[in-house]
Amino acid sequence: MIFKTISKKDFNKFLEILIENNNFFAPQKIAKDKNKKPIYDLREIKNIGDIDFNYDIIKYPPRRFFLPYREVISSFKIENNTWEQNIGYETKVPRVLLGLHPCDINSLNKLDKVLLLGDYPSPYYAIRRKNTFIIGMDCEPKPFCFCRSVGTHTVQHGCDLFLIEIGDSYFMEIFSNIAFDFLKKVKTKDTTKADDDEYKRIRKLKTEKFSAKVDVTDLTKILDMEFQSDVWKEWGDRCLGCGSCARVCPTCYCYGIEEKIDLKFQNAGKLKILHACTLVDFAEVAGGFNFRPEKHIRLKYRYYHKHRGFVEAYEESLCVGCGRCGQACLAGITVPEVISSIRE
Repeated sequence: MIFKTISKKDFNKFLEILIENNNFFAPQKIAKDKNKKPIYDLREIKNIGDIDFNYDIIKYPPRRFFLPYREVISSFKIENNTWEQNIGYETKVPRVLLGLHPCDINSLNKLDKVLLLGDYPSPYYAIRRKNTFIIGMDCEPKPFCFCRSVGTHTVQHGCDLFLIEIGDSYFMEIFSNIAFDFLKKVKTKDTTKADDDEYKRIRKLKTEKFSAKVDVTDLTKILDMEFQSDVWKEWGDRCLGCGSCARVCPTCYCYGIEEKIDLKFQNAGKLKILHACTLVDFAEVAGGFNFRPEKHIRLKYRYYHKHRGFVEAYEESLCVGCGRCGQACLAGITVPEVISSIRE
């Protein structure tokens, strides 16, 4: 890994180059919540002045840039006694995402294990991942963040650049050859002993600020022991089955396929739609039988996929500890509380 520093002035010049030649998405204030606090999201930017560097958390995870909620994966058209098939990949112009926090970068690393390196890799996901330049930025832990508990509060790979603010400059971790070549167009400096010391001071300070925690020690074994626990019924009674948790989760990737054919049999298409395991029809099959009709069963399997099944397959949790699900849940269900109740 290569470390460099760049002044904020030169970094802005770097961003102007990227904005000019790419589809560029960065944090922007989009609304206010019920407490009048600003809500930020990644939006397409045409001018560097539109970027809000004071954002705290991106409301919706970057998953949607790689796994759209709804997409036509193929279409068919019959005309003049022949037929044509179209398989489209959305991202044709290079794309830049600025401002991803460590938990979101690690969420993409986890999706890579399934959608790039798994038994059935997705070409749709692969081309978007390959065509996207990612600039990560460090963050301040929020009261609901427990990424440190699941080891996703730092970045080891998964982006091209990662920035930590040190005064009027950024301490840069350069992860890719593309980033290294791009940075030749602007002025950067080798890091000094003082820069390294400041980096370590900031990292130590961040670690000390985490307040939310989840004890994952032997969690897979605990979950096996408590599979029939009444605790699941208690949480299930609170769950509304609305799917909000999956909507904001950076690692949910379950989906369904709809096939549509017009009445004249001239056009058809396959539509891929992301699903949510807490919705009532998630496990419903042809004929109307539902394998998981009860809310507490669906909620339980959500936790077993994140903290049990994925660990068995990949030796790491699927949850990145961003805390978005707890913030979005209308019933106030949070991962730290559920896991704590299972352990008691």
